[in-house]
Amino acid sequence: MGEDVRLETDLAYQSTPHCVFSLHLNAASETTIVGEAIKMFTGIIEELGDMHSIRSHGDGCRLKINAHTILSDVSIGDSISVNGCCLTVVEYENKSSDSWFAVDVVPESLSLTTMGKLAEGEIVNLERSMSANGRFGGHVVQGHVDAIAEVLHIHDHEDGSKRLTFNIPKDVSGQIVRKGSIALDGISLTVASTNQEQRTFDIAVIPHTLEVTTLGKKIVGDQVNVEADLFARYIAGIINSDSYAALKGKN
Repeated sequence: MGEDVRLETDLAYQSTPHCVFSLHLNAASETTIVGEAIKMFTGIIEELGDMHSIRSHGDGCRLKINAHTILSDVSIGDSISVNGCCLTVVEYENKSSDSWFAVDVVPESLSLTTMGKLAEGEIVNLERSMSANGRFGGHVVQGHVDAIAEVLHIHDHEDGSKRLTFNIPKDVSGQIVRKGSIALDGISLTVASTNQEQRTFDIAVIPHTLEVTTLGKKIVGDQVNVEADLFARYIAGIINSDSYAALKGKN
């Protein structure tokens, strides 16, 4: 009864900074999450960049993106969220007349996210990574895309806000809940409602967010990168784990 069950999950992915979460479950159902050397995003978009060029690089590609704000303190190897995908800076130029950075996108990311559908001149959401002890106004976002969702309906309100309806992708089924957090194209948002029968969810977006992110340009049929809430993801993982089944068996 008093024995602890320890689950450790390595969150390192591609070139993102190493991150380990340790989750401790004991018989009293107390759970502690401890982060070590965490780097993350917040879902608060810092600026809109535009796709300068897309160059094939084997079966991957190199993206060159025009930007300004996020390059004020950039270094080679830094992580930047591009439409919700955590990518590593491999080149950059930070001059008033020529300001850009480049990232490499591997085949897996091209096939599992919307990165493979980007076109030159397209606008993208950008955010620098931050340390876990920094101040943030969104929620914990890793930059690891879980699935792709499609815009099914857009309702324009008189106050300038919009309500967007998306399908619930199979890979995040059960991880999207009303009033829970979700990241769409790297934007921290709150789920306004869900419809499990129709497998859809809605978000309500204020005019400011529509103006400073790509959401204001979305139309029906457009696709977005989806990252489920970190805690929802790990709770789902714990519930489906052998360790959790063993713990339930002991009780």
